[in-house]
Amino acid sequence: MRRRSPRRLLGVLAAVTVAFSLFSAAPTAGAAPAATTAATSTAQAGTAVQPLSTSTPVVFVHGYTGSASNWVTAMSVFQLNGWSSSKLFAYEYNSYGNNVTNAQGLASFVSTVKSRTGASKVAIVNHSMGGLVSQYYLMVLGGNTSVSHLASIAGANHGTTFASACLIYTTCQQMYPGSSFISQITSGDETPGDTRYATWYSACDGVILPYTSTRLSGATNNLVACQTHIGFLADTIVLGQIARFVAS
Repeated sequence: MRRRSPRRLLGVLAAVTVAFSLFSAAPTAGAAPAATTAATSTAQAGTAVQPLSTSTPVVFVHGYTGSASNWVTAMSVFQLNGWSSSKLFAYEYNSYGNNVTNAQGLASFVSTVKSRTGASKVAIVNHSMGGLVSQYYLMVLGGNTSVSHLASIAGANHGTTFASACLIYTTCQQMYPGSSFISQITSGDETPGDTRYATWYSACDGVILPYTSTRLSGATNNLVACQTHIGFLADTIVLGQIARFVAS
């Protein structure tokens, strides 16, 4: 038998080693992504990794002149992130009435959702004037004990001068910066209790003026590069971030 030279044998061995390495690194169907592998390694190292939870019911609160239909895209995004449609609810209220009454209605709505789902807490996702309704519920009515997460999208949390266009309505009077209503929900701790708070806001908003009004002291405040006030409702990237925040 013809003997191969040591150099040739080393070349073959190197080729086999490289091929094996490439094969091992290639992803296979159903293989865990690198992030998951890293998380597993972290857990094995002794650091607890909290799994995401999609069992928390979510209550969506629309803005001025809005309705449940504003949340069609958001609900779709939440379902793509693991929520059952039976855990997603939209609260509707009177945009031209009184936000104190609207917040009281939200309190009743949350109680109904908790009773229907058996959950001890819900998450709230609001938009625009829905921020005022939500903040009054959590801060003044003590709703923070029933809310695990609050996500405010372009919320009028400290008011907006844009409300000067509709001051004939009580809700708009309450939404104007410096109103007694705004004072109630911004005095003291703006993020009370064990609730996790986060906001999303943008300089391109155009309706929340100043746009920084959305930020809450003590919350995780996320500045979005450029998004319009209504555009937020169809922004699947932001909505995906919110879904993951609520699941955390």
